[in-house]
Formats: sequence, structure tokens, C-alpha cells
Amino acid sequence: MPNTKPVGVAFSDPELTSGTTITGGTLDSTTITGSTLDSTPIGASTPSTVVGTTVYATNELGYNATASGTVTQATSKTTGVTLNKSIGRITMNNALLAGGASALFTLTNSQISANDVVIATVSGGGTAGAYWPFVSSLAAGSAVIGLYNNTAGNLSEAVIINFAVIHGA
Repeated sequence: MPNTKPVGVAFSDPELTSGTTITGGTLDSTTITGSTLDSTPIGASTPSTVVGTTVYATNELGYNATASGTVTQATSKTTGVTLNKSIGRITMNNALLAGGASALFTLTNSQISANDVVIATVSGGGTAGAYWPFVSSLAAGSAVIGLYNNTAGNLSEAVIINFAVIHGA
């Protein structure tokens, strides 16, 4: 018979030996190391898929390097770009953007579904605080990203926009 301990029953660490199965309920304030959960290592250095209703991270939560990419806009701030990654960095063209004006371009991306959320932020390349990035629309395979010049003056800078796709169901 397997070594099984129901949750809610007090037991000391020496009772948790190799092959012990914990059944029912939840474990609170319990540290488990060097074990597996559904054949996936717990506390391993290799990332694993996690499925749960609530996931907490003590350090980072995000995508690995292979999910990331970069692209540079070719001829104007309204020229579309293609980057099929869940997270990326878009270097915009340094064409003039008038004060108080917006420029829109399409990000074509096979990773985007109609159920996703795309977020964008300025990460450099321009005057600090001068630009407001936004996502104006989304469809399967693409998002329309906008950049607003929040100043009264014309700016000609190669603004860098970071984006991330938060994948929905």
C-alpha cells in the first residue's frame, strides 16, 4: 500500500519519505523541495508549465529569451512591422511626429489571438515623458499600436516600444 497522508493531519517531516503521496485539500505555508508534482520537478532550475487558478512569483514572472524578438520600422512611424513573438522591442522610424499628434502602425504577429491583451511601453530612444504609447485595437494575428507626442513641439526620434502579449484562453 502506498504511503499516503491526508492534508489536515499533522505529521512531521521525517514521515514524508520518498514515495509519500499527499491527498485532498491544500497545503499552506509548506516548503517542498526535491520532489515532483505530476512528474514535474518542484524547485527545479528548468522552467516548467504551471497550471493553476492563482500563481505567485517571488522573483520574476514572464517569458524566456526565445519568446522575445526585435524589429525596426523601415520608412515612417506609420509603417507596419512583423514580429511573431510574445514579447518584443520595436525601434520606430525617426520620422517627425508633430506635437499633440499620434502615429498608428500595425504589428503583425501570429502569436496574438483575439482573446489576448497587448501592452506597450516606451523603453528608450526618445525624450523622457514625451511619448504615450497605446494599443488602439487588436485582432487575431495583429494589433494596432499608437504613439502620441505629448509635447507642444515636433519630435524626430527613433522611439523604442516594448510590447508583451498576455495570452488569454
